Amino acid sequence: MRLPALPRPRSLAGQLFAVQAVLIALVVAGYALFTYVSDRHQAEDSAARQATAVARSIADSPSVRAAIRTADPTALLEPYALQVTRDANVDFVTIMNPSGIRWTHPDRKQIGKPFLGNIGAAQRGRTFTETYTGTLGASVRAVTPIRDDGRIVGLVSAGIKVETISARVQDQVTALLGVAGGTLLLGAVGTYVVNARLRRHTHGMNAGELSRMHDYHQAALHAVREGLLMLDGQYRVALINDGGRELLAVGPEEDVVGRSVAGLGLPAPLTGALLSSEPRVDEVHLTASRVLVVNTSPVSGGERRGTVVTLRDVTELQSLMGELDSERGFTQALRSQAHEAANRLHTVVSLIELGRAEEAVEFATAELELAQALTDQVVAAVSEPVLAALLLGKTAQANERGVELVVSPDSRLDDGLLPPELSTRDLVTILGNLIDNAVDAAQGTVGARVTVTAYASAAELVLRVSDTGPGVDPAHTDLVFQRGFSTKPAGPGGRGLGLALVRQAVNRHEGTLTVVESGEDGEGGAVFEVRLPLHTALDGGR
Repeated sequence: MRLPALPRPRSLAGQLFAVQAVLIALVVAGYALFTYVSDRHQAEDSAARQATAVARSIADSPSVRAAIRTADPTALLEPYALQVTRDANVDFVTIMNPSGIRWTHPDRKQIGKPFLGNIGAAQRGRTFTETYTGTLGASVRAVTPIRDDGRIVGLVSAGIKVETISARVQDQVTALLGVAGGTLLLGAVGTYVVNARLRRHTHGMNAGELSRMHDYHQAALHAVREGLLMLDGQYRVALINDGGRELLAVGPEEDVVGRSVAGLGLPAPLTGALLSSEPRVDEVHLTASRVLVVNTSPVSGGERRGTVVTLRDVTELQSLMGELDSERGFTQALRSQAHEAANRLHTVVSLIELGRAEEAVEFATAELELAQALTDQVVAAVSEPVLAALLLGKTAQANERGVELVVSPDSRLDDGLLPPELSTRDLVTILGNLIDNAVDAAQGTVGARVTVTAYASAAELVLRVSDTGPGVDPAHTDLVFQRGFSTKPAGPGGRGLGLALVRQAVNRHEGTLTVVESGEDGEGGAVFEVRLPLHTALDGGR
């Protein structure tokens, strides 16, 4: 048996509309009831005051006292009472003797009969009011004594029927109901408009769905390893996850929500990308210690509401790509060397076939001595194996491009001297990119040459690369280390990232990187010098 489906919970906007409508109805109904009761009470008080005023006026009338002294007071007082009743807008005026026997009454059949109501207080000389049901029905009445020379010679009562008072209040109630209905209608329309807007913003979801979405949002926000940054329409930080704080070097205790992106202290190119109104796709940007891939996407819903930014750390990937490029260069160099070796071997074989064995031996020996001399020179100057291998590979690669790469006689870097904290990967990044940049600059010049100097003192490691290229414009000494800057045309993979990675690696080890226009043997060119402190090694050796 299939159970009937439960109705879907009302949306949050619908729930709020129902609650607000009920509250408005209750408030308006309560106000209407309070106003009705208050108006009725005021009407009864007004009727009591009116009846009292009429009764006292009659009691103070000399003609009334004179009529009471006659043998037949009714004959004179009855027309007078009826006239006052009409003129004073009351329902009855009853004049009676001190014992309460009526002299006047709107119904002549009641004349001569006892007054229905309390008269004790009036007989004692006091005016009072009460609501009492008499021959004419319930009424609000006032009773006051009639005095003649200090004696109470009669009593007078004036009253207004309760149904007359109700008729007076009825007009006010009608107006009140109209106002209450209008207020309720305006409240309902205003509530509907507000909740319609709320429904659009909450997409028709109820409170439980919004709560679950918030929980999922928080869980996803902290589970995503990539950096996530959300900016509002004024480019202020609206949200940042843990990965974003780490990649942008923002401490967990630092409150950045509500701050402008321009005030986060990020590099200018990265700040410009975040402030751009156009989407950015897989742009590479550098911070002080990382290489980031940045994607931005505007959030719009009829108007610009903000920007969603994703940050992906490719520092390790970029380093591996640099190593891969170096290996590719080494492979190309080995291929060229293999081609050259084959040419030399063919030359030796041809000399032997021609019967010139001695010349063949002499040629082969000279080639071996030249290769061994180059290896001995590099290893003698830089015995650190990774850097030595890098220099040998770069030497062959530079030779293929018509550039002579030499290791300065001042170089001296023994194996085991560098501390473990100074990773060989960073050294390859620094020295490899500096050499590649120098070879690019020197290629095509007369006597193209790149000189590498590497040595370690007691406190620091010095890596210096100079070339015979055109040099660096002094106006560009700071720009050359920014990502994207290059004086050469961009290739398929882009240019201007190598030196930026060098500066990043140097900053990571608290070193310095400088560039000056010097001269390779006084022939112009540029000198890039890196100094990395070795205080960690010294501290560890004490």
